[in-house]
Amino acid sequence: MATLDWLIILAYLGVVLGLAGWVFQKRKDTPDDYFLANRNLGWLIVGASIFASNIGSEHLVGLAGSGATDGVAMAHYELHAWCLLVLGWVFVPFYMRSRVYTMPEFLEKRFSPASRMVLTVISLVGYILTKIAVGIFAGGVVFATLLPDIGLRVGSLQLNSFWLGSIVVVLLTGLYTVAGGMRAVAYTEALQTLILVVGSALLTLFGLSKLGGWGAFRAALPADMFNLWKPLIPHGLQGTWAPVIEPTRIAWYFNGHYPWLGMLFCAPIIGLWYWCTDQYIVQRALGARDETQARRGSIFAGCLKILPVFIFIIPGMIALALARTGQYGQLSTMVDGAGNVIPAAAQAAFPMMVMTVLPVGIRGIVVAGLLAALMSSLAGVFNASSTLFTMDLYQRFRPASSQHQLVWIGRVATTIMVLIGLAWIPVIQGARGLYEYLQGVQGYLAPPIFTVFFLGVFNKRLNAKGCLWALIVGFTLGAFRLAVDTPVSLHLSGFENGYAQGSFLWIVNNIYFQYYSLFIFLVSVATMLVVSYATAEPSYERISGLTYATVTDEHRMATRSSWDWRDIAGSAFVLIAISLAYLYFRG
Repeated sequence: MATLDWLIILAYLGVVLGLAGWVFQKRKDTPDDYFLANRNLGWLIVGASIFASNIGSEHLVGLAGSGATDGVAMAHYELHAWCLLVLGWVFVPFYMRSRVYTMPEFLEKRFSPASRMVLTVISLVGYILTKIAVGIFAGGVVFATLLPDIGLRVGSLQLNSFWLGSIVVVLLTGLYTVAGGMRAVAYTEALQTLILVVGSALLTLFGLSKLGGWGAFRAALPADMFNLWKPLIPHGLQGTWAPVIEPTRIAWYFNGHYPWLGMLFCAPIIGLWYWCTDQYIVQRALGARDETQARRGSIFAGCLKILPVFIFIIPGMIALALARTGQYGQLSTMVDGAGNVIPAAAQAAFPMMVMTVLPVGIRGIVVAGLLAALMSSLAGVFNASSTLFTMDLYQRFRPASSQHQLVWIGRVATTIMVLIGLAWIPVIQGARGLYEYLQGVQGYLAPPIFTVFFLGVFNKRLNAKGCLWALIVGFTLGAFRLAVDTPVSLHLSGFENGYAQGSFLWIVNNIYFQYYSLFIFLVSVATMLVVSYATAEPSYERISGLTYATVTDEHRMATRSSWDWRDIAGSAFVLIAISLAYLYFRG
């Protein structure tokens, strides 16, 4: 890192903190302003904030690492930009007219207070295990790669560059998030989106230049790495190994293989849960000025969401191609003597590319983009977590709390969850890959939430008891899988080699995570339908406007007047771009 690089990074941090300070001066010490930016955000800020919150550290670090190990397989998740259209066209009308702060609050209006409480707990657990812990971990990976020799001793505790970087990212982000709330998060994320996209695009272009262009890049890697649709059985095992349960083993575990069956049927469940029902994302739409701005913000975010395939996954693949040449120093540590990728080392593919292929000055811009991603994702989850805890838990037990007290509690809750997230990092370090860990945990927690929201909106007959039991059963199945996986990830004593082969826990631990997620989804759907139809109908008057069957003519007219040809054209652009990507990466 040259002096010019550091000056660019310091300038970026100065602008971010300056913008946050400007927003801080305009703040109002009310829950509406702190948690939803006074519901006054325009579509440009909403869309950029959604994108920046999503494209965080786990994408820059995890997606590039996945690109190096598995090619474009994970691009399915990035091409879920169409899910943002579902948010804008299907769910935004319900959310905006309900005037809720949180997704659990919407679930209470549709079903019951008990379902709100259960979803809040599930969401907070999920944020700690995924977004907070993963964001902090990825920050540590970046700092450990960029500044490997930095360390600090605090008493008898020695902090290496990994932990020092993690803590620095948390402190910098927490400084403006805790102080400025949603408004500071949204405006800084809009700026960070620009820096992130420009910096990552430059890395892709410089990497391709080192290889001699796109054609040389395609020729440097196996064709299978450019195929989105992976076979059910990995190459080399076809004809000799079938995905069936055998007496002593189950052959449904394709570590890092991502077969088409899971991507086709399971990945959309996680995508629709994340983009349409997760507080972390939807909170930005809730802060929009009106239904029009929320929908257009969602469509704009969908346009931006197509970019990660080319500015995050492709750089990881470029890193592998460069590593195999043996001419790029640090990148060579990604592969063994035979040129095979080393998964653990590949997690640092993006920052190693930054240090290896970029010239002075450009490197500073891209590192600033890295910091933008780290800070934006953490800022988003800090704000979402504090909103959930304060509005769905604390206020429920302390309804007489003043507006000032609610804001203060939100800040305290964020701090506590960050500390828990730091403690969970060793589990992530034991996983095969950062992005695979993230998708695995989300795959265990998402299905019951997806089930109750989607079925609840489209079927007015489903009631509170069905919703509650679907959440409880689904969450229990997911928590069970996490409890089985965690000792193996941590390599605890007695679990260095996993469970005894052929045992029940060994089978659970080795079922491919997407198939297990699909199993949770099917059980959740069955539970909700059976319990709902076996018990009394809900009060249709109480849920007026919260399902398609109970929407009034007034609601329909208001929604129809909120969009025009521009919204249709933007949505069509997103769908055409996704289709072209699928056609190109078809093998």
